[in-house]
Amino acid sequence: MHELIRTSDVVLIDVVRNLLEAERVPVLVADGHISALEGGIGAFPRRLLVPDDWASKARRLVVEAGLEAELRAP
Repeated sequence: MHELIRTSDVVLIDVVRNLLEAERVPVLVADGHISALEGGIGAFPRRLLVPDDWASKARRLVVEAGLEAELRAP
């Protein structure tokens, strides 16, 4: 799996997840439950993951949406 984004911003995670799902890109939000339990202090950010063979398409979609600053290094 390729880590596309790591953030405590739940809105950003949902926006990117919905963007990718709309384009039929398989996506997994990891650490969502622990992040919710820790009370939003940012100690456990959520991670948005895509399968390795979908990573280039997912990255392209995020860049086209103007969110390239949020991407993790490849």
